[in-house]
Amino acid sequence: MSCLGIYNKDMMMKKEEEEEVTRDGTVDYYGRPSIRSNSGKWVAGIIILVNQGLATLAFFGVGVNLVLFLTRVLQQNNADAANNVSKWTGTVYIFSLVGAFLSDSYWGRYKTCAIFQVIFVIGLSSLSLSSYMFLIRPKGCGDEVTPCGTHSTMEITMFYLSIYLIALGNGGYQPNIATFGADQFDEEHPKEGYSKIAFFSYFYLALNLGSLFSNTILGYFEDEGMWALGFWASTGSAILALILFLLGTPRYRNFKPTGNPLSRFCQVLVAATKKSSMEAPSRGREEMYDEDRQGKNASGDTGRRIVHTDEFKFLDRAAYITARDLDDKKQGGVNPWRLCPVTQVEEVKCILRLMPIWLCTIIYSVVFTQMASLFVEQGAAMKTTVSDFKIPPASMSSFDILSVALFIFIYRRVLEPLANRFKKKDGTKGITELHRMGIGLVIAILAMVAAGVVECFRLKYADKSCTHCDGSSSLSIFWQVPQYSLIGASEVFMYVGQLEFFNAQTPDGLKSFGSALCMMSMSMGNFVSSLLVTMVVKISTEDHMPGWIPRNLNKGHLDRFYFLLAALTSIDLVVYIACARWYKCIKLEAKDEMQDMVSDDDSDDYEEPMKDSRV
Repeated sequence: MSCLGIYNKDMMMKKEEEEEVTRDGTVDYYGRPSIRSNSGKWVAGIIILVNQGLATLAFFGVGVNLVLFLTRVLQQNNADAANNVSKWTGTVYIFSLVGAFLSDSYWGRYKTCAIFQVIFVIGLSSLSLSSYMFLIRPKGCGDEVTPCGTHSTMEITMFYLSIYLIALGNGGYQPNIATFGADQFDEEHPKEGYSKIAFFSYFYLALNLGSLFSNTILGYFEDEGMWALGFWASTGSAILALILFLLGTPRYRNFKPTGNPLSRFCQVLVAATKKSSMEAPSRGREEMYDEDRQGKNASGDTGRRIVHTDEFKFLDRAAYITARDLDDKKQGGVNPWRLCPVTQVEEVKCILRLMPIWLCTIIYSVVFTQMASLFVEQGAAMKTTVSDFKIPPASMSSFDILSVALFIFIYRRVLEPLANRFKKKDGTKGITELHRMGIGLVIAILAMVAAGVVECFRLKYADKSCTHCDGSSSLSIFWQVPQYSLIGASEVFMYVGQLEFFNAQTPDGLKSFGSALCMMSMSMGNFVSSLLVTMVVKISTEDHMPGWIPRNLNKGHLDRFYFLLAALTSIDLVVYIACARWYKCIKLEAKDEMQDMVSDDDSDDYEEPMKDSRV
């Protein structure tokens, strides 16, 4: 055998040895390096997707008809019920920060998902029991015909305790399961890197398919007054999701938690403030503190350092080395509240750069949350019967789900391949995540305009002399299909793009926080929606006027509220475009070095997943 043949054989053996374990630093359940052949990939990914579908079915089995439960069973008016749903949904997403913090800092994503799913099951079981034993009295009430009796303070307290346990469980679980699913794919491997990007689209599809059953079958049962049956079905689905998740334990890849991100963030701010009077070093990063280039760094155990950037230069002072820092190092170690590695400084910069983009997504979430509240109330005031069959108003959101499924297919199979033919000169994608989010805002504006136009026609064909507005308009509920479909199309561009964007643009030690930012956007959208509804009701009811959103919608002007949201989203779009043009994406040194090391023959294989993770 020639020397060249021996050399090639040795290189192939070495490459196979390197391929045996993952390159991104993931470990198995016992803390050992993950073996590529028997861990992660689509086997683990599919388990997580099914788990997400079942958990979503359980969550929306409660959430999709909660506004009707509050109006029919607890006898709240439309505005109060819409506000309570917005507050509850907002709280779900507030708890996502709790889950992300515990995951990134202490527990890791696997343990965090398991614990919060247990809390989720407890909350659903408590709601099912309290509804069956106390709230649904007389039996069958809450079906729009049979009125429910009054409830004691203790019964109301049990109800709210149950739904907020559900909020805690689902909120802490959601941001981690999305990131945990992405962890099953090694982004440093060419094929797995591309699969990781595709996972987010399929994750959002699983989320919507899971809610399809809730919006149709469960929605029908609950609309007919069988609330306890619907809640017990949700509980059973959550239990199945938990069991399936635990069965996949041996297959999962895990990232170790990297410590408290809040302390790392504060260390940079404090260290930079202490050195506010220092002059910048003449040779930039070369004279700044760069902890252990070959070993662990501030972003965790993955060894991937963030490229230094020129934005927020004040924060660079945290990495300036002074004589006191050198003395501290000689005496036993660096004081992290006086001197921080460059990568730790860049982590803070990454989060600060993300904030303007994140703020611009809140108004979109205000639009999105109308599906669970005002869209349902609007549908209930329309003609909901086809022959002898009654269509539950909440089930109309199934058109949103079908639209999501359709547009995910169109985007991944048609638009994305077409756009990649027109790549920029630097090799980045034709349609970036920022582009997709902007398109989502445009479609959201069209959705609100469509909802406003439908409401104008609903009022035109409404019987304004009725004492209640349910079913009082002769306009068919199917006229809501365009607004639901447009919301679904906008979700594919906004929320899927948002998931990919925040996951790609957060440092390695803050991936769950990136997913939590997506949910926090929804949370703030719900709270802003609640505040907006309250302000509109207060202003529009002055001088004893019925207002825009009264209990009897036939006496109000819900169309004006929809047009107001369209106007606010248009303003938000202009601000978003300015923020997106200013944004600079994260760059990891290890990725650039790896790309330089691969041969020309292999470069195309590595190029696709890397480019898809850029903005």
